[in-house]
Amino acid sequence: MVKRRNKARGGRFRRYVTRVLVVVMLVSIVLTLPLRWLPPPTTAFILQERFQHNSSIHLQWVPLGEISPALPVAVVAAEDQKFPHHHGFDFQSIGEALRENRQRRRGASTITQQLAKNLYLWSGRSLFRKALEAWFTVLIEFTWPKRRILEVYLNVVEFGPEVYGVHAASRLFFEKPPGQITSREAAILAAVLPGPKRMSALHPSEYVKQRASEIEAAVSALGGPAYLAGL
Repeated sequence: MVKRRNKARGGRFRRYVTRVLVVVMLVSIVLTLPLRWLPPPTTAFILQERFQHNSSIHLQWVPLGEISPALPVAVVAAEDQKFPHHHGFDFQSIGEALRENRQRRRGASTITQQLAKNLYLWSGRSLFRKALEAWFTVLIEFTWPKRRILEVYLNVVEFGPEVYGVHAASRLFFEKPPGQITSREAAILAAVLPGPKRMSALHPSEYVKQRASEIEAAVSALGGPAYLAGL
């Protein structure tokens, strides 16, 4: 009798877990798949900014074909040089970051991981948040082409305090449309991505200028915009 009750409980638990997993899968697909074609109306990071600072932030979508080719390749050179080839995770960089004997390790997130975090999650280092980030990263890589990942990333990433997306950044910092960004301006925008609230593209520090020069050299080593031609 006891074994029968335990077996019945185990069956109910397995059915419950299966239902939960199915619901999580369906909700995740609903959140990710449409954005393969539709511009995201907002992001989790922007919503947090609105609630915390009572600010009004609006995204203005710019197709990748209307963005200067200098910017995508500068961002890839600065943030994720293996972007065209990996499937969401750069395991070599993750291993190197974990082996570094520093109190504060460098980041090893790919562009896809950063996009997943910006679109759906919150800042933090908890294991639960990292697990969600990994899950959405896999979904995005599985359902979106690389070109689309880069296009959405450039339209939602933060380039400065309350400055989200390439349209706002190019207009505010350089007073020009995204299609006219120069290679130097693109390198400066890429240089501030790790810390857009403490580094300025409008008034770049010596560190930002030096980092921009390094990014320009990296772009040249990769072969320039042609590096992304196959996306």
